[in-house]
Amino acid sequence: MAVTLEQAQRVGYTCLKALLRFAFMVANNLVAIPSYVLYLIMLQPLRVLDSKSFWYIEGVLFKWLLAMVASWGWWAGYTVVEWGDDVKAVSEDEAMVLVNHQATGDVCTLMMCLQDKGTVVRQMMWLMDHIFKYTNFGIVSLIHGDFFIRQGRAHRDQQLVLLKEHLEKYYRSRNRKWIVLFPEGGFLRKRRETSQAFAKKNNLPFLKHVTLPRLGATQVILKTLVAPQENGTPAGRDAVIKESKSKSLQWVIDTTIAYPKGEPIDIQTWILGYRQPTVTHVHYRIFPVKDVPAEPEALTHWLYQRFIEKEDLLTHFYETGAFPPPQGQTKAISREMTLSNLWLVGIQSLAFLSGGMWYCILQYFYHCLF
Repeated sequence: MAVTLEQAQRVGYTCLKALLRFAFMVANNLVAIPSYVLYLIMLQPLRVLDSKSFWYIEGVLFKWLLAMVASWGWWAGYTVVEWGDDVKAVSEDEAMVLVNHQATGDVCTLMMCLQDKGTVVRQMMWLMDHIFKYTNFGIVSLIHGDFFIRQGRAHRDQQLVLLKEHLEKYYRSRNRKWIVLFPEGGFLRKRRETSQAFAKKNNLPFLKHVTLPRLGATQVILKTLVAPQENGTPAGRDAVIKESKSKSLQWVIDTTIAYPKGEPIDIQTWILGYRQPTVTHVHYRIFPVKDVPAEPEALTHWLYQRFIEKEDLLTHFYETGAFPPPQGQTKAISREMTLSNLWLVGIQSLAFLSGGMWYCILQYFYHCLF
């Protein structure tokens, strides 16, 4: 089949745009990440004198870095529409966020849609696969205090012990409030077949759009961060809000990410922008932690129910293009998530100015020494 001039021009434009976007992303990383590290090195005396202020500043810088990642998708037309509960209402409380996992773009989507949720981004902790430690963003996550978990049965018990120790050491000492994890333990395409075989063997529901979650990390987080006797006891939403100032995990936010036609965005697409503008849909459901059982068997059942509900949500979405309305309501309400282009440009400009400043400072010291 012959390629028309118009098609060739379109392909050429897409390739040129992808090349320019990639060059910008590389430049962005080369100035922003070293600047983040150097700022924090310079602020080490403050860490000794006033740890709270140090981690506040670190959190602000961390949020700006995540906003830069969000801007790559935002400017490519990869936007987000939100459904379900309004998580801004609990943005100042401690919460665990459970997310389905389809591709590397899931993390970028969360980086985008949590930008306008108050202090959440700068005070959150991520649980991610250990492979991310070796990416360009790995040094940032290490400094911020995220936890890299190694998958596989051989490492499972040791990783859960390390997770508990990590939470006890870093979560509250750095004033973290939200913790984000992907309980499926891997991408949908990689785990679906194994999960379906396990479900068949154990007489569990057959799932196509999600996989059965793993209990380990969720249980450790609840045991470590929830005040004794707090979860497993029914309580109303208003009762938990009154306790919002307590140092304890208060909410579980069940988050479901849906892509049109079930075609997830991966990190390569997010960076290069060769896919047409896409609206990703994110559904939230908030549970008071007092409604979450503590016993392993009951917690496993509760967690399975969340992913069975995700299956129903995604099935409805793929059939209709929208999430179903909450129980007892006739219409589902969506909210278009927006970012300020002026704010994003300001952050990007600050990153490049910081990079230039640190280059001049390092050049000065180099000439003084040599």
